[in-house]
Amino acid sequence: MNVTRATFDDVMVPNYNPAGMVPVRGEGSRVWDQDGAEYIDFAGGIAVNVLGHCHPELVDALTEQGKKLWHLSNVFTNEPALRLAAKLTEATFAEKAYFANSGAEANEAALKLARRWALDKFGEDKNQIIAFNKGFHGRTFFTVTVGGQAAYSDGFGPKPGAVEHCDYNDLAAFEAMISDNTCAVMMEPLQGEGGIILPEPSFVRGVRELCDKHNALLIFDEVQSGVGRTGDLYAYMGLGVTPDILTTAKSLGGGIPIGAMLTTTEIGAHLKAGTHGSTYGGNPLACAVAEKALDIVNQPEILEGVLKKEALFREILSAINEKYNVFEEVRGKGMLLGCALNEKYQGRARDFMVAATNENLMCLIAGANVIRFAPSLIIPDEDIKEGLARFERAVAAVVNAE
Repeated sequence: MNVTRATFDDVMVPNYNPAGMVPVRGEGSRVWDQDGAEYIDFAGGIAVNVLGHCHPELVDALTEQGKKLWHLSNVFTNEPALRLAAKLTEATFAEKAYFANSGAEANEAALKLARRWALDKFGEDKNQIIAFNKGFHGRTFFTVTVGGQAAYSDGFGPKPGAVEHCDYNDLAAFEAMISDNTCAVMMEPLQGEGGIILPEPSFVRGVRELCDKHNALLIFDEVQSGVGRTGDLYAYMGLGVTPDILTTAKSLGGGIPIGAMLTTTEIGAHLKAGTHGSTYGGNPLACAVAEKALDIVNQPEILEGVLKKEALFREILSAINEKYNVFEEVRGKGMLLGCALNEKYQGRARDFMVAATNENLMCLIAGANVIRFAPSLIIPDEDIKEGLARFERAVAAVVNAE
């Protein structure tokens, strides 16, 4: 059956507006479309393809497990899930893991756990959840309500209650909002969709201290920032602040759908048998690939290399900006970077993304004013240089079209 981009308009619900080309093959940080045109991938499947496309060790893990066992349901456990949980708890603050299929599902589990923990320990009045404006935590109705972007949650009827938002990096506003009725605070330790916003160290520390003061759980959504993307295995490690619950997905599977919620034994005990579940969560196929991805990423040379590659990105982006003067700043850390547009180009991030696609570079946006790069952690330096040469041509095309 011959399919094209036009087929999308015929058969798919129109909630997406994909690019005109259809990718068919990937290797490392390069992708080829139906016409054989080659692209450099700075998008990484939205921070998912942590080791690029079709990494040989991930392909081997997938095919080896694919010949053994794909799916059981959680009526049974399985070896890859147990090994992955053991490695995640060994590498982090956590003592217990729960597996799902996505970041939204991991966040849903975290929020349900926090509510159940508070109900069991303190009673039904302790139910407030605080999150942050411009935050993003998924597209289920609970997670999209907790996310701080009303455009994504409005228009679907009554929302889950007892959810409040304040501005990121505004400790005074947060302190005024939190109380003994707060059961949990959910935050990204580096805001992704909201514009690649780094937290101020004093803000993160203050949030942790106020959570302790009011017996509230601190949930770190590390769906986008986790698994080496910031140069630490998880971003919390570089902030010196430990959450009570951590969610991880995207890069965890290296391209295979998987999510995980990590927490302590004491907190995790409140998800008693039957309180939450997932048919596919923790399936052996996804866990086998995620285990291999974690093994590869969690090595000093890979994590240190992330920061070296960040420095190369920043050096070349600075040179581009000196020539064209389009960015106010380059934000982010490691292989999660955002080029924030200056006043002259406000609202035009998509124009730059489309121009980049026209130059055979795949990138992303984070809101209307930020061009986002989330490439493989092991993208070769020559691909960074060639990709940014293409990006410079895209910037020139937008600037010269004025």
